Amino acid sequence: MTVYVVLFRGVGGATQLPVKPLREALTAAGFKDVATYINSGNAVLSSRKGAAGVAADVAKIAKKEFGFDKAIHVVTREDWTALIDNNPFPEATQVPKFLHAAVLAEKPKSGAVDALRAFARGKEGIEVVGGVAYLYTPDGFGTSKLAEKFDKGIGVPNTARNWNTVIALAKLADAIR
Repeated sequence: MTVYVVLFRGVGGATQLPVKPLREALTAAGFKDVATYINSGNAVLSSRKGAAGVAADVAKIAKKEFGFDKAIHVVTREDWTALIDNNPFPEATQVPKFLHAAVLAEKPKSGAVDALRAFARGKEGIEVVGGVAYLYTPDGFGTSKLAEKFDKGIGVPNTARNWNTVIALAKLADAIR
C-alpha cells in the first residue's frame, strides 16, 4: 500500500469540502486509512492503485458527492517529504502561516515566475522547486500583491496550502505508514 496526500484546488482560499462526509465517501469507495484535515478538504489515504488511479477515483467521488470539479492533486508521502525538505525559505518556518506551498499540475510558462517576482515587496519571495511553487509573504498572504497575482500569473492548475497545513498533512500521513 502506498500512502498518498490528496489536495483539492482551493476556491477563494479554501476548498471547504465537508470533512466527515468526504472521509466517509472515500472509505466507502475502498480507500484505506482515510484521514481528512479540518475544513480544507485535504485528505490522506492509502491505496494499491497508482497516483493517477487514485486521482481519477477521487475526482469522480468529489464530483458526484460534492459537485467539486476543479483540479485534484495526488502526491505520494515520499513526494510530500521532498516538498518539506526542498523549501527554499527555511527562515519562513519560524512563522509558518506566511509560507505557502502550491503543488503545480505542470511546469509554468517560461518567464511566469520572473514576472510574478515583480509584485514581491520587502522580503516576499517565490521560488519553484520540483513542481512546487513556494510563496513567502511575511506581511500576510491576504495583503500580498504577489499572492493576489499568483494563480493567474503562474498559469497552471495548482493547490496552495499554508505551511501549518503542509506539516499537519505530513503528520497524518506518518500516522498511517
